[in-house]
Amino acid sequence: MTTSSLIEARGRFGDKNRLFGNSLPHRTLALVLAGGRGSRLQGLTDWRAKPAVPFGGKYRLIDFALSNCINSGIGRVGILTQYMSHSLNQHVQQGWGMTTPDGAPMMQLLPAQQRTKEHNWYTGTADAIYQNLDIIRGYGAEYVLVLAGDHIYKMDYRPLIEEHVRTEADMTICAIETGVEEARQFGVLGVDDKGSVLRFSEKPANPETIPGTDDKCLSSMGVYVFNAKFLYQELINGHEGKGSGDDFGKDVIPSLIGQRKVMSYAFRDDVKDEAAYWRDVGTLDAFWQANLELVDIVPPLNLYDKDWPIRTFATQAPPAKFVFDSEDRCGAAVNSMICDGCIISGARIKNSVICNNVVANEQTEIDESVILPDCIVGEHCKLRRVVLDRYCEVPAGTTIGYDLEADAQRFHVSDGGVVLVTQQMIEKLDINNDRIAA
Repeated sequence: MTTSSLIEARGRFGDKNRLFGNSLPHRTLALVLAGGRGSRLQGLTDWRAKPAVPFGGKYRLIDFALSNCINSGIGRVGILTQYMSHSLNQHVQQGWGMTTPDGAPMMQLLPAQQRTKEHNWYTGTADAIYQNLDIIRGYGAEYVLVLAGDHIYKMDYRPLIEEHVRTEADMTICAIETGVEEARQFGVLGVDDKGSVLRFSEKPANPETIPGTDDKCLSSMGVYVFNAKFLYQELINGHEGKGSGDDFGKDVIPSLIGQRKVMSYAFRDDVKDEAAYWRDVGTLDAFWQANLELVDIVPPLNLYDKDWPIRTFATQAPPAKFVFDSEDRCGAAVNSMICDGCIISGARIKNSVICNNVVANEQTEIDESVILPDCIVGEHCKLRRVVLDRYCEVPAGTTIGYDLEADAQRFHVSDGGVVLVTQQMIEKLDINNDRIAA
């Protein structure tokens, strides 16, 4: 299926030609799957769920899905949590305590509570929803929008839901064009000219390409729309052994192909006539790259878009401060994002993202790095292509990122040469032997 036919198949209605007015968002329940560990992010998820990982200076990963819901007019959102959920729960409670006009919470945390008689934790994405069916049914929604809580993108979900209703689908899968190599990490769709899903392969070794191309695939974004009653019955059937299984990508979707009406929806930037911005930051390299893209002159993700604000919990901190202005002791930052509470005390920062409440001391150089909140970088340090986890205290005179072979003995070095440093790693160092002087 060509790109042009995908656009045609997804419908001829946008914001200016809505068939359903504003009613569909109010008839839709969004469920954000936020219980995953995200082990490919290594130490960044040792003590927090992946959706709680800081991103872009002041945000958490989950803020993008939640902001999309609010900006799309969806006022009922359930957040399904499980692994290391304390910081995620705290963030949602502090930053997303909104209520509907009748006083009900718009964002409701749904932690794993082992409701089933087997007393299991969530065993998959579909099982997470099944184990909360008693609560979810109480919303009385006609449609259920299932989202991942750890992807970076801005999307109006209303055209997606409208397309689902217009085509009378049982399920609609939101998909995006990716390269073949990237598609191996996702579920890959095979579709016809009308957008019907004919085939679905989860993380295939040889992904099916879009007809007419040999280097583009249609990959699932992990964003699904279901008719609510259909979804509930499918989950019940699966649990009773009459249907699929515990995971949408591995079990549910493949079992529906050819049996029920499953449609695709292409997520595109129609102005640029290309795939829209969407990032799965599941690896350390992808996380580092997505952060660094934000400091481009024209970044692919515009965080300054007043028409589509990304909301978060606003840390109570003073403005960032830059001090000292001598030739060898100058507090400065270029092509960087510096957040509230930071003190750049005679340090030089380039091409980096610096989160809240970071202190960088004199004659320290930081380049192409992502520094998470509440870190202290000592004097005369040199950091390049580093991701520094929260609460790190880097000893004075430490150099990281210039000798990857030595770094690999002390920290975690990714395939792409990005060095992850956590405070636990720093505490294991023998400072006298393992520090590399600048």
